[in-house]
Amino acid sequence: MLLDRVLELLAPALDRPAAVVVDGTLGLGGHSAALLEAHPGLTLVGLDRDVQALELAGRRLAAHAGRIHLVHARYDRLPEALAELGIERVHGVLLDLGVSSLQLDSVQRGFSYARDAALDMRMDTTGGPTAADVLNGYSADELTRVLRDYGEERFARRIASAVVRRRERSPLRTSAELVELLYDAVPAASRRTGGHPAKRTFQALRIEVNGELESLRAVLPAALDAIDVGGRLVVMAYHSLEDRLVKRALADAAASRTPPGLPVELPGHGPRWRLLTRGAEVAGDAETAANPRAASVRLRAGERIAVAA
Repeated sequence: MLLDRVLELLAPALDRPAAVVVDGTLGLGGHSAALLEAHPGLTLVGLDRDVQALELAGRRLAAHAGRIHLVHARYDRLPEALAELGIERVHGVLLDLGVSSLQLDSVQRGFSYARDAALDMRMDTTGGPTAADVLNGYSADELTRVLRDYGEERFARRIASAVVRRRERSPLRTSAELVELLYDAVPAASRRTGGHPAKRTFQALRIEVNGELESLRAVLPAALDAIDVGGRLVVMAYHSLEDRLVKRALADAAASRTPPGLPVELPGHGPRWRLLTRGAEVAGDAETAANPRAASVRLRAGERIAVAA
């Protein structure tokens, strides 16, 4: 999404000899392919927790095999991945957060409330708890926390109580079973005005299963630290919880560390980063019409202008 804008923002950082960029959310490799084609001397490190995505992206990027390193890892393992490759500094990092088109379109993954499937929702299917494990294993208080904090669901307690009552009869196993429960648990008036009653619950479960916010909290300082002076960070978020974390990290990095009230900037205490976007940028009408999933994207970017003191 926002491919042209991503290329535009990263180009000044990558137009240099031996530039290195990290695509922390490789997916099917669309952004990576465009970056490699635009910058013939570029080396790309692509991270993804989804082994199917890595395989498909590897095929797509095969023409650039000598310039790519594809790593099966969640993006918060960026420091370890770079260390294993012997890379100390990079010149760009791209994070396209949230669930990928590959995962949304794979019915068996269980990400969509519109199609019946097993309640899995794992981006990395090689291990870890599923959404069914969360629903059938968490206490009512834990489920309430997940739905309230990650789904911003105002009926979190009501839904959690309904889940606990339902699983006393038999475990929840499929998305259709969960959607049916949600239709019964969410008041009819809210269903008429608040969109599909399953949307927030499915988002919350997906975030919990994949540790998305914890990963984002970990990768942002790591990415900011790994990028060399003149390098750039571009992040695309798809819900307010992610966007707030990105906004705060970039704002903190772009702030002066001179104590308030001093008339001059202390040496070594100036901003280390500058913001490249005014607020969050959104997709245009044409892109949203072509790809409705782009409607929720929020893009922020920054450039490193100084080393840490």
